[in-house]
Amino acid sequence: MPKQTEFEITKGTLLIANVAMQDPNFKRTVVLLCEHNEQGTFGLVLNRPLDLHLSDVLEGFEEWEYPLWLGGPVQTNTLHLLHTLGTRIEGSVEVTDGIFWGGDYEEVRELIRLRIANETNLKFFLGYSGWGAGQLDDEMQVNSWYLAKATAQIVFSEPHDKMWRRVLRAKGGDYAYLANFPEDPRLN
Repeated sequence: MPKQTEFEITKGTLLIANVAMQDPNFKRTVVLLCEHNEQGTFGLVLNRPLDLHLSDVLEGFEEWEYPLWLGGPVQTNTLHLLHTLGTRIEGSVEVTDGIFWGGDYEEVRELIRLRIANETNLKFFLGYSGWGAGQLDDEMQVNSWYLAKATAQIVFSEPHDKMWRRVLRAKGGDYAYLANFPEDPRLN
């Protein structure tokens, strides 16, 4: 399997689960890192839709007809958002070029009502993925994750069930080969 050496982990990095990862929380996931510093790391799984809608967990968002996403196994009672609407949503933090995290929910509600916000530029997540100080570095030492640079096209692309393979293929080389590896080689 390829060893990661191409760049440093920062916010805006995609973690792509190693083909051998069996942890059910992260098997074949793509995680966008929204924050990474000496205290730890915060990210959101991009390819795990839930059978829930925003109106199931938050009043006043009945117009949002798209699924919620499982951001990760930590604090699944919290709500997070990613978007490309930038400074149109006060309180947003730019994660990487054109991808923003968080912001004022009243402004988000208005952008949804005006049909400016939709599934191509906004995603809501329940929970998040988190690593304590040094924990992600330890996982990288044992090659648990492959790395890639996040783009808005990747973060907001469909179909979600093909994202893991698509991101690996885009890396090229040995990664493209791994994208075709069966989930359970014993069934091959």
